[in-house]
Amino acid sequence: MLETVIELLENKSYKQLKEMLSEMNEADIAAILVELDEEQLVLIYRILPKELAAEVFVNMDSDAQEVLIHSFSDNELKEVLDELYVDDAVDIIEEMPATVVKRILQQTDPETRKSINELLNYPEDSAGSLMTIEYVDLKAHMTVEDAFTRIRRTGVDKETIYTCYVTDNSRHLQGVITVKTLLLSDYEDLIGDIMETNVISVNTLEDKEVVAEMFQKYDLLALPVVDREERLVGIITIDDAMDVLQEENTEDFEKMAAITPTDKPYTKTGVFATWGKRIPWLLFLMISATFTSKIIQSFEDALAAQVVLTAFIPMLMDTSGNAGTQASVSIIRALSLNDIEFKDYFRVVFKEFRVAIMCGVVLATANFFKLLLIDRVSMPISLVVNLTLLFAIIIAKCVGSTLPMVAQKLKLDPAVMASPLVTTIVDALSLLTYFSIATKILHLE
Repeated sequence: MLETVIELLENKSYKQLKEMLSEMNEADIAAILVELDEEQLVLIYRILPKELAAEVFVNMDSDAQEVLIHSFSDNELKEVLDELYVDDAVDIIEEMPATVVKRILQQTDPETRKSINELLNYPEDSAGSLMTIEYVDLKAHMTVEDAFTRIRRTGVDKETIYTCYVTDNSRHLQGVITVKTLLLSDYEDLIGDIMETNVISVNTLEDKEVVAEMFQKYDLLALPVVDREERLVGIITIDDAMDVLQEENTEDFEKMAAITPTDKPYTKTGVFATWGKRIPWLLFLMISATFTSKIIQSFEDALAAQVVLTAFIPMLMDTSGNAGTQASVSIIRALSLNDIEFKDYFRVVFKEFRVAIMCGVVLATANFFKLLLIDRVSMPISLVVNLTLLFAIIIAKCVGSTLPMVAQKLKLDPAVMASPLVTTIVDALSLLTYFSIATKILHLE
């Protein structure tokens, strides 16, 4: 498709190009435009019909949007902004340099500018920062016929018309009603009689991650946002909730990989910025690994007496680290889905303890035959290694399940207790266990 667009552009077949783009989805058009150079990007954007152009603009990344804004005249910029929903305009402003933001605000009407500033004043991670003020509101005394009249009159500028909200004269949220309910009701029915009064809503200051979880839990398409006085101030739609989930999942992945989270895509993050996000954790983990070195140094005499013990250190550390990571990832996921809470701590640890015993017995048994048949070590050495393997897996599972739950209790993100940190702790404990068992069984000093 990209090649076709470029070919039509080079042949100056603008009419054919416009017809082809008009039949495409705005997200697909945006994906094509960001692959073009600046001159081609501006030219094709100007070919698009006005309404489609605004939808494409919202789907583009901030770099491409900035290029277009610089190419727009004031009138062109105003036309684009007039077609945007307020929450989309806010999202764009948050990504732009100050000079571009100033120009955008200059081209908006006073009422829109006021709405944009109100949304920008909410905390970055709050429901208020996600919401749009463009929704359909009805009154309880309206009939279904009145409701349809209002939807037809005002719905063209709203984010969604499928879900409508019933408010009183002071904007207090009283109920919610869907277009499906309206269509299946008689024209004479009163909205107050057929609306759903048990409304799920969220406060403007609620964390956006909680908001996204509510969409999943209640299977919502839109969620009303109210202030402290229960007045309706906006709604959050499913597309915004999906964006939040993607951001939170990316952030968790980065934390689990010992990377400081960033709000920029990988391709938009420079080398120095990437270095800055990774090096603090790498330094911390390197320094914490010093404990492992100290443990090995303290047992140098034992290793000198039984050099063969050194050969099994990597296997024991890797296996226990993997076991701890399995437990921590499972617990972090369960915590994120609200499947478990800190009050379930003992039940979770007891479960992981039983799983660890079963895993440890299977691995130790398999390793026992490997040591005797392949490595051909003595029975005492085999006993030391396999006992260590069993206890190391038990310790790893318990540590891996404990740390995320403790982190959540301390109001920290459980994801920070994932693989790298768990592995570092488990490595040290595994070595202590290994050398302690070896000292006892092999009578090493």
